[in-house]
Amino acid sequence: MRTTINIVLILLAAVMVGLGIRTMKSAADHGESSEPIEVFSNSVSPTDFVEDDSDSVNAIPSHPPEDEAWLSRFELIERSGEKVSSEELLGQPYVVSFFYSTCPSICIRQNQKLKELQDEFEGQGVRFVAISVDPETDTPEQLREYAARFGADEKQWLFMTGDLTYIRRIGAEIYRLPVDKQFHSERFVLVDSKGEIEGFYSWPEKPQFEKLKQTIREMIEFSSQEDS
Repeated sequence: MRTTINIVLILLAAVMVGLGIRTMKSAADHGESSEPIEVFSNSVSPTDFVEDDSDSVNAIPSHPPEDEAWLSRFELIERSGEKVSSEELLGQPYVVSFFYSTCPSICIRQNQKLKELQDEFEGQGVRFVAISVDPETDTPEQLREYAARFGADEKQWLFMTGDLTYIRRIGAEIYRLPVDKQFHSERFVLVDSKGEIEGFYSWPEKPQFEKLKQTIREMIEFSSQEDS
């Protein structure tokens, strides 16, 4: 009797395993993912670390430098040569990214994603702020040439440069991302019209990139309702 029960249990286990494999295969065939969409909110920043022995790369400071207040605003030089402050970005949502112009691969794909966003939200009150992590190379002139490669609109898509130490602080203290020369996160930071971080989105991951688009649409719709 016990042998019969054991056989039945084994058969049931086999059936359950088979059903699980079949379900996973079906999801894969339809391009579905069993993993949840992991989008970081404004209260929980992502942890992006790079394999590097430099403390300056991976360290997000827990306090501002001595005798200095924690940054809450910034001012950088745009590719036009004009200074642009974070206050000037208020009033509409914007997407922040970090890059450098001599990056051979990731930055190119990242900016292609931003180009996709620019085209989709053209004329809808959304801006894009790309901040160089190699300002020594990325002068305004260099950034003008680089931005032209992606058809970046001068008003909608800004390319910014400045002092590297200052840019490190902007990344860590304002946008909660570690940045350093020729290192940057693969996450876009979505900021609302009031200058508050809405969330962090990993652009290489399609579900997160689509979620970013959806959230931008919702922001635009909410803004239009407020104006009407």
